[in-house]
Amino acid sequence: MNIDIEFELNGRAERRHVDVRDNAIDMLGRCGLKGARESCGQGLCGCCTIYVDGAPASGCLYPAWKLQGKQVETLEALNTADGELDPIQQAFIDCGAFQCGFCTPGFVMMTRKLLEAYPDPTDAQIEHYLSGNLCRCGTYPEIIAAVRLAAERAGTRD
Repeated sequence: MNIDIEFELNGRAERRHVDVRDNAIDMLGRCGLKGARESCGQGLCGCCTIYVDGAPASGCLYPAWKLQGKQVETLEALNTADGELDPIQQAFIDCGAFQCGFCTPGFVMMTRKLLEAYPDPTDAQIEHYLSGNLCRCGTYPEIIAAVRLAAERAGTRD
């Protein structure tokens, strides 16, 4: 069965025709957004992290039809109009916090939420916020360094 939904996607109104069996990642892919990726399909790895009404959600488990009337943000929302990278994205590059890059969007999205809640996070806070994200390449030390660098840079912007 197919239904029409309306929602806000990265700040713009969107209307989509979705199959009730589609998850949010499938539908977002058809919108041309490839940042969030389905990896485990069970909500365990964090690669598919999106924000729904400001809260992190596993896009692989979130039914597309439930986005009706919601505000959805994806990694692409971090892009600036002038093409500059978000400071978190730049910190991940500067620290080499990726190998294959498949998990990076989920880590970036959770780092953003972490820094909103804790602008100067402790190691325990970093580990807690990123505990739902898995990196199969094992770049955890670099990821932690990137989070620290992003927090440091954010503290010097004001």
